[in-house]
Amino acid sequence: MVRRVPSVSPALIEVDNVRVQYGSHIALDGVSVDIDAPATGLLGGNGAGKSTLMKAILGLLRPSEGSIRILGQDAATAADLVRRRIGYMPEHDCLPPSMSAADIVVHLAQLRGLPHRDAVRRASEALFTVGLEEERSRLVGGYSTGMKQRAKLAQAIVHGPEVVLLDEPTTGLDPAGRAEMLMLVRRIATELGIHVIVSSHILDDIRRTCDAVVVLRDGRLATAETLEQLAPQTSEGVRVEVGSGADQLAAALAAAGFRVTREGEHGIVMGDGSDRALDALRDAAAAHGVALRKLVPAGGTVEDVLVEAMSR
Repeated sequence: MVRRVPSVSPALIEVDNVRVQYGSHIALDGVSVDIDAPATGLLGGNGAGKSTLMKAILGLLRPSEGSIRILGQDAATAADLVRRRIGYMPEHDCLPPSMSAADIVVHLAQLRGLPHRDAVRRASEALFTVGLEEERSRLVGGYSTGMKQRAKLAQAIVHGPEVVLLDEPTTGLDPAGRAEMLMLVRRIATELGIHVIVSSHILDDIRRTCDAVVVLRDGRLATAETLEQLAPQTSEGVRVEVGSGADQLAAALAAAGFRVTREGEHGIVMGDGSDRALDALRDAAAAHGVALRKLVPAGGTVEDVLVEAMSR
């Protein structure tokens, strides 16, 4: 059963029965969800509707049906008011290569209504936050991919938004750059108090930065949960695969007081995955000469639950 992310009323973002249609193609089909967590991951495969939902939240397109309210304002009819209170970091390389990061961030701050003096001050603070204060005067054309991503993040937060939308923020980054970006995203949500919505296809990025997830599948809402809510859907048990002697091993573990069920010809599922249970499994296998081939969590991980929601 699909549940909304728990929220107070009104929610930070309220998506109510939104339908977006391009000709005969339905990009979003009756999506309803409330978003309130400090950091929310937007997940889904290609064509799931992530980009369409982000554009609708930004007021760049008007839903065919339904409505989106951000901070109490309608995203379609009050788009100018909404955009002053939100930030957006696009996925693609879109920064003018012949301008410095400082000039770009100042310019975009002014476009969002800040006076020049405030824009300069805020740009300095934003570039410091993302770690570009020493490179602020360099032309963006000479930046690495990681530096460009951080410059895009700086312009998204320069005006002090209440919510910021990040579209694939780790695209093109090496492992070190990816780790730095994820740390920045988490810091924005926890230390700066800016609500974050992260669109990504990398489950580990979402797990490391977000408190909740919204999963889209074929233009519909697959699930909306906090990560804390998802945890009970996993199991603490273990699934064991052996070469032979599964019946003998299962009987020995049951005699030792563990809950054990057989699975196929070579499988055993233990309801307990504690260190004590694993020690007992090792000792029983050694005592009866049973070869252990595979040992995995019985109920999978949070990532497994999310993959199932995206694909089922």
